[in-house]
Parts: sequence; structure tokens; C-alpha cells
Amino acid sequence: MKAIKRILYVAMVLAILIVGALGVLYSQFNNYEPIDNFPAKAENLSYFNNSYTEARASFKEQTAKLKEQYPTAQEITLSVPCETDNDLTIDLFFLPQSNKSEKLIILSSGVHGVEGHTGSAVQRMFMDKFVSDSLLANSGLLLVHAVNPYGFKYDRRVTENNVDMNRNSDVSEKLYETVNEGYPQVFDLVNPQEPLNHGSFANNFFFAKAITAIAKKSMPVLRQAVLQGQYQFPKGLYFGGNKAEPQITLLKPVLDSICAPYPTVAHFALHTGFGARGVMHLFPNPKEGKVRVHMENLFEGYQIDWGDSGDFYTVTGDFVNFVNQVNSDKLFIPMALEFGTMDSQTTMGSLKSIQIMILENQGMQHGYKGEQDKVLATLDIIEMYYPSSNDWRSYVIEQSNDFFELVLPRFAETDFAK
Repeated sequence: MKAIKRILYVAMVLAILIVGALGVLYSQFNNYEPIDNFPAKAENLSYFNNSYTEARASFKEQTAKLKEQYPTAQEITLSVPCETDNDLTIDLFFLPQSNKSEKLIILSSGVHGVEGHTGSAVQRMFMDKFVSDSLLANSGLLLVHAVNPYGFKYDRRVTENNVDMNRNSDVSEKLYETVNEGYPQVFDLVNPQEPLNHGSFANNFFFAKAITAIAKKSMPVLRQAVLQGQYQFPKGLYFGGNKAEPQITLLKPVLDSICAPYPTVAHFALHTGFGARGVMHLFPNPKEGKVRVHMENLFEGYQIDWGDSGDFYTVTGDFVNFVNQVNSDKLFIPMALEFGTMDSQTTMGSLKSIQIMILENQGMQHGYKGEQDKVLATLDIIEMYYPSSNDWRSYVIEQSNDFFELVLPRFAETDFAK
């Protein structure tokens, strides 16, 4: 009898501990909010616009002024076809290197639509502070504004076809035959099939279901399965498409023409989302040999994630690799500059990030229980890729400025032919 009482007592204590732990996790997960401790500067905030239309207008106004200063500059507008909006454009600004064609810098933004707010701000800061006779004496410059204008304008990560442009970009149609064998195993977790209800039990306790999946598969395996990109489920997360999006078809001949005379091309792609809150992360495509040595020298002082950390995952069809393919006969220096928003290098931040994306996609594909569910899903996806914090925004500009102040002179001085 005493033994039974002891067992019941232990079981009761364990139950209390489990319920308590679940309660703590429930509160932490559903009230998760990163904290910023970066000082905001008004001059940094002046580069930001809160709509695609305003950002495009500001970009074009700035490039028009630079064209007056540099008559050889080219302003290029590519109209992106869309069934619901006939005013979507990718805007490019090309400043050739003066007197020769030796090195070219490409600075692109808005591959993931809604992140374009930040990328556009960095591009405007770059034009304001770094475009000069000295820069153009050593390299040409190509700015690519809003690779995914639909997502930028309508606060989505993807195109109107639910395509992730960073899983869709390639010079070969074979990309769209790729099979992500791990994705079907996580399909049910990341693609709910009913209308979005933020207050449902499944959403409130998403963390419990996700942790169970992590226990079975491990976080790196799950992260790879989800984030790699997939080409079989058009309504699913990270859909890479079944053909090239119009942007890729439009950009390829322009990139071919502009890059052709330059033997060395450096591409800086501006992104937000992954990584520690407010921190600028450097993610290159894997490189070896001479290119890697050049990159280590060029970015000395910065931590480069070469793909050997536990948080790393590989993707198919990324935009930087597409630009690399266009420049396959050159010395190509690829670097994604990613500004973290949700501390997604942590388990809690990573799970919260994926839940936000799941809910936004669920609502778009299957509808909403109520109007408030739609509003919350939209606000969350914007906050995840374009935080409302002035501290965060200012710090992005601060870090970008420091980065280019250090890297541009090194790029100018390096003899890449050696």
C-alpha cells in the first residue's frame, strides 16, 4: 500500500512539473518578443520608406540625380507581369567603371518581397554615402531594386504565384525537377489545411508539436527539410515553382549585358530574417581555393558562415547562385548580408519564425476564420522581415555603413588576377 502511495505521489509531482514546464513554454512562446538595445539615429531612419511605391519613388529620384552627375549611368526599368497589378517593376541603376571595365559590384534587394523595405534603405544609404568618383575609378556599380516587387508591395515573402524567389532562380529548367525528399515528412507540420484560426489549440501549442518533431528528427534535419526548397507542392511553404518566374527571365539578359566586360564581379544580396536579432550575418555560397582566400581577406574582421555551423542549411535555386551562373566565366564573389530579426539561431526564435510563416501561408491558401486572423498574420510577417523598431532599423544602416567603409577600399585595392 505504501509503495502504491509513493508511486502515486511521484506521478503527481511529475505531472505538476510537466504542466508547469508546459505553462512556462506556452507563455514564453506565445509572448515571444525580441528586445533591442541599439541607439536609434534620426539620420539613419531617413532612408526607410513604409511602402513599395514610396521606396521605388525614392530610389528612382536618387538615381535620377546621380545620372545628372554621371551621364554614362543607365536607368533600367523592368515591368513584371502580374494578373492583379500592372504597376510592378524591378528598377536597376548601372554606373560603369570609369575608363575601364575591371571590377563590378552588384547590390540587390527585395528577393523576399517584404524584406525589400530594409534592402531599399541600405541601397539608398549606399548611393548617398559611397557613390563617388573614387568608387567608380576602381569598380562599376549595379543596383537591383525589388527583385520581387509583388511581395514587397503586398507584404508577402513570395510572388503572386506563391513562389519563393530564393528557391526559383537558375539558368536551367532542371532546377524545377528537384525532389526534396525530407519535405513530405514535415508537410503536415508546416502546411495546415484548414482556415487560419490564431486562437486554435493547435496554434497555441504549436511549440509542443514542433518539439516532438525535433525530438524525432533533430533540429538540423527538420530545418533542412523545411528550408531547402520544394517543387512538388504549389501551395506549400518554400515552393520554388515549376518554371522560372518572370523576374528571372527579365533579369538574365540585362545581367549578361552589364556584367559581360567585367572579369571580377562581387554580389552583395541584402536580406532580413535569419539570425541573431539586429546582427548582420555574412552567408556566402560555399567557395574553395583562390576565391575563398580572396573572400577571407576582403571580409577580414567579420565572421563568415561557410556552412560548417549547426545552424546552417543549404537551399536550391537561390538568387546569388543564379547571378553566379550568369558570371560563371569570371571571378565571382558572392555574399548574402542577412540582418537577423527573430533570434532564429535559437530554438525558440526558430520555431516562432516558422510558425509565423506557416500561419501567413495557411491564411493565404485556405482562408481565415475571421478578419482579425488575417490582420494578425499580415502584421506578424511584416514584423518578422521589417521590424517596426527604430533601434533595429537604425542599427541596420549603422552596420551596413561600417561594412562598406571597410570592404570597398579593400575591394578597390585587391588585384584579383593574382
